[in-house]
Amino acid sequence: MDVLKRMEQSVIVPVVVLDRAEDAVPTAKALAAGGVDVMEITFRTAAAPEAIKAVSANCPDVVVGAGTVLNLEQCRLAVSMGAKFIVSPGYDAAVTEWCVSNGIPITPGCVTPTEIQEALRMGLQVIKFFPANVYGGLQAMRALAGPFPGVKFLPTGGVNTENIREYVHTPFIHAVGGSWICPRSDIQNKNFEKITQLCIEARKAALER
Repeated sequence: MDVLKRMEQSVIVPVVVLDRAEDAVPTAKALAAGGVDVMEITFRTAAAPEAIKAVSANCPDVVVGAGTVLNLEQCRLAVSMGAKFIVSPGYDAAVTEWCVSNGIPITPGCVTPTEIQEALRMGLQVIKFFPANVYGGLQAMRALAGPFPGVKFLPTGGVNTENIREYVHTPFIHAVGGSWICPRSDIQNKNFEKITQLCIEARKAALER
């Protein structure tokens, strides 16, 4: 399974915040029904490890990963629970090195040339750009793509259905991240049909020519 290819095909890597592990499988199925078969479950809540385990065990068609991974302990726990990829808001050398050594795809947050060079040194080609709207959005990534032509970005922060098309039709964008297609409140209220519809609308906006 080429995880990075699945991200690209999904177009959107949803940032999923779960307060209850029991909501993980219904959320995964709702996303998949809307054409998004990748999900990043964040370590912002205590439910994250069990949520990852539930999706990994019960949703074979969904590629589940862990987000907001801040240290090596979280990284190892996520992978032991079934996470197929790791996303971190910044660049952590220990986490990146462990993932590379163990064949786990990782997209660390890199917004400066120095951070990008560190990622390249580790053999990475896809990096997270977060928060994209704070660090200059497409204009900043376009400037960085000049000296780093092989790098693809996964911008997160400020991306939505209204501007997603502009992002995904840019050559240096691999996919986009965000939580707008699976709001925390809708997960809590079990509005799974709404999540499916948000995914459909976002993908349609992204892919229409």
